This record gives sequence, structure tokens and C-alpha cells, in this order.
Amino acid sequence: MIQTNYLIIGSGVAGLTFALKIAEQFPDKKVTIVTKANADESNTKYAQGGIAIVTDKIVDSYEKHIEDTLICGDGLCDEEVVRMVITEGPKRLKELIEWGAKFDKNAAGTLNLGKEGGHSENRVVHHKDQTGQEIQRAISYQVHQKENILVLDYHLAIDLITENNRCLGAYVLDEKTNEILTFKSDFTLLATGGIGHLYGHTTNPVIATGDGIAMAYRANAVIKEMEFIQFHPTALYDASTGTSFLISEAVRGFGAYLRTKNGHRFMPDYDSRGDLASRDIVSQCIEKELKKSGDDCVYLDCSHLDMDGFIKHFPMIYERCKSIGIDLSKDWIPVVPAQHYLCGGIVVDKMGKTSVENLYACGECSRTGLHGANRLASNSLLEALVYSDKIFNYLATTSFEKNQFEGKVTDWKLIEKPAINPDYVAKRKTELQLLMRQNAGIVRNDADLLQAKEELTLWKTEIEEKINKYQINADLCELQNLITIGTLIVQQSIDQVENRGGFVKTDNTNS
Repeated sequence: MIQTNYLIIGSGVAGLTFALKIAEQFPDKKVTIVTKANADESNTKYAQGGIAIVTDKIVDSYEKHIEDTLICGDGLCDEEVVRMVITEGPKRLKELIEWGAKFDKNAAGTLNLGKEGGHSENRVVHHKDQTGQEIQRAISYQVHQKENILVLDYHLAIDLITENNRCLGAYVLDEKTNEILTFKSDFTLLATGGIGHLYGHTTNPVIATGDGIAMAYRANAVIKEMEFIQFHPTALYDASTGTSFLISEAVRGFGAYLRTKNGHRFMPDYDSRGDLASRDIVSQCIEKELKKSGDDCVYLDCSHLDMDGFIKHFPMIYERCKSIGIDLSKDWIPVVPAQHYLCGGIVVDKMGKTSVENLYACGECSRTGLHGANRLASNSLLEALVYSDKIFNYLATTSFEKNQFEGKVTDWKLIEKPAINPDYVAKRKTELQLLMRQNAGIVRNDADLLQAKEELTLWKTEIEEKINKYQINADLCELQNLITIGTLIVQQSIDQVENRGGFVKTDNTNS
């Protein structure tokens, strides 16, 4: 058994910033980060656009950013939470800069602010088109300087340890040795990111399999608003791959146009904001156009833009397109919507506390009330930074009775079992992804959802039998988690009787 004071599951911006702050505050306490890939692999790393923060108070204001967030969330945001997150933005940005994160500046030496869909002003702080990677780099460097932080990569958390609605730690699979380790912790933080590989066509990395939410659900934590899934409207269309390369919304902010194969600019037909309407609107409009035409994709036209300026702002996007033979000065980029972000998740309060004692959640796996029915572009890194700080402040300034941590933790009993055929896991995962894309995608209906529920119920029983019968491995655990997440999304989509934000169900007549 491994004892630690703080167990952090996940190594994106949410988990790392909390680890750094708590380790600085309590140099005598043990902080342990477990992450299932290498420590730098997370959804944070793939965030291209930036962080939405009000820095120019003359042109912009907190009220404008709050209003944009509320409009995008379509009546389901918690206004108190929105106000709290947005007004704390500048403090968290200052912290990132102090930790060494570098952001683009203009000729005057001030921050070069981008504009994205749903924003009324330029307020997106960025580092070219690799903002997440730059933030991850800066925070990771600081984390590795702390002697009381232990980072264990290739360690997959497989279940939380609970007793009387209190989290006492977690069982963790060492993927290199296949040993199951028992971690006993005073506090556990889930910072496990999103669910993208439930859909297959996603902008998320392959690690995004909803593990934290599935574990929290098995531990009886409250999970809400799983039906509100954001599909990014512009992922590079490539029929041969699953993970889609993201063409940042900032490209449309820079002036790119969406067109059909025939060259028609269709977005002004649907929305007065045209190409800069919010993501849910753009994704739904692309879906309609594709259904009308039967085409595989629509196109993003950058050919009229200043190419030198484009390359400076979006070097990664430019190089990726060039590598597959797309010359942006004359060719259009084929794009389709792909699963991008989950707006719901593990319900937390303003301190990041879940409904299970001593269990906290932060970042994309949590449901804070900030996003409502649809997340405003570039509000996610901001949310992760603000909530990791809230959890840190709560744990650093609240006194806890010692006896509340006492609980019986037993080591995982290892029983020799045969290895499962990897073909079974791969086949079932592919079937699951197809089911979710077809039956619980951008536009849903109850008949499809009920059919998916029936299928998922069978698979849930089947996977439980396999876990009892075969040796546990990472692929098997992830498949179980994906089936759990799929079931939650489908059930909460059936229960949702209003079309809001990113959620559209054709049976809903009162929307």
C-alpha cells in the first residue's frame, strides 16, 4: 500500500496546477500524480485556441464576457459561477506568466488577443496555435522542480476506494508491470479530462476515455448534463483516421469562410453572425448541409487571407495542411464536425467538491455550472485554472479532523486469470464508437437513443463478465469506462426534453 496526502489522477492543466500549489504550500506533505500515458499527454496539450480572459478593460469588460458565456450556455449556466470564473481570469493569467508561460504579443508589446465564435470582443490570449502545449510545458517544468511531487506515468487509475460515501484513495494499474497498486490518500482529485474516444471521430487524444467520470459514477458521485456534448465544427476531414486534427476556431476569427463543395458560403443563410456563430450552431449547420448534399465534408477557405500573417498565427495548422498537399493560398481545407468537449460531468460545488467526501474534480471531467448547455470557446483552460485554485485554497485553509480520514483500505487481491483476446476489445470499441456517432451524435432522436440504450445494457453485462473472468488490463478498463459513459450520455439524452445549446433532439417539440 502506498500512502500519500494528495492523490491527483490526471496530468493536464487542472491536475498540475493544483499539485504545484499544494506542494508549495505544504513542502512536508506527499503529492502524487498518476497519469495513464506519459505525463505530458493530456487534452490541455491539444488546446490550440487559447484562454478567454478580459485583459483590455477599455474595449472589453467582465460583463461582456459574462454575457457571451451566458448566451452560449443557453439558460443553463450558473451565473454566480460564471461571474466567479471570469473575474478571476487575470489573476490566473498572471500566475501562468510567472511560471514561465509565454503568450503572443503585438507590435506595441501588449497581448495579441484573438477572437473566436460567440465572443463579442477580442479576448483570447494565445501562444500561436499551440496554447495548451505552451501552458503544459511551463507548468510541467515547475512541477518537476518540487521534491514532494511524485509523478507516475503509465499508471491507470481503475477504481476509487470508498467507505461510507468517503473517498480513501484509488486502485491503480501499473501498465508496465500489470501490477495493481493501492493508494491511500487524505484527498483525491480527479482531473482526467474528456470522453472523445467514445465517438472515435474526435479532436481529443486517445487517452480521453472518460475514466474519471466512470470511476466517480461507480463511487456514487452525482453525474449531470452528460447530454451536452460539444462537437467542434472544423476538424480536418481525413477518412482514414479516428483522431481528427483540429482546425482552430480562431482561423474563422482570422477571417476564413466556410463553403460547400460548390463554393456557397452557407453560414450567413442560418445565422446573422455568419462564420463566427457559436460552435453548436456551426456544427448543426454543417450537419444540415451534409445531409442535404450527401457530401462527406464542407470546406474552410483561407485563400483570401494574408498568408504571411496566417503562417505567423497558425504555423502548426499551416504545416499540417501542407504535409497532406493542401496549399492554403489556393486550396480549401476539407472539414467536418468532430467530438470536442463535454460540458457536463461530475457535479462539483464552487470549491470543486463532489458529492463524495474527500473527492474533488476539476477540468473537463467536472460539471461546475460554467458552460451550461454549450461551452463558450476558450473558457475551458480558464475554468481548469480557476477551479484548481479554488480546490487548493479550500484544502490549504480548512482544518480537518484527523479521524475523518480513518477508514479501512485493503490491498487489491490478485488472482491469476487468463489474458483476454485483444481482438474482442478492439472490435467492441469500434462498434461502440459507431453506435454513439450514429445514435447519439450532433442531432439525436428517442428511437435511436432507445436502441442504443438496449445495446449498451447488453454490453455492460458482457464487459462485467469479462472483467471477472480475465486478467485486468488497460484496454479492458477503458472499454468498461467507455460503455459506462455511453450509457450515461444516452440515458440523460433520453431524459432531456428541451433543445438547449449543443443538444438537439428532433422529438422535442417545445424548443
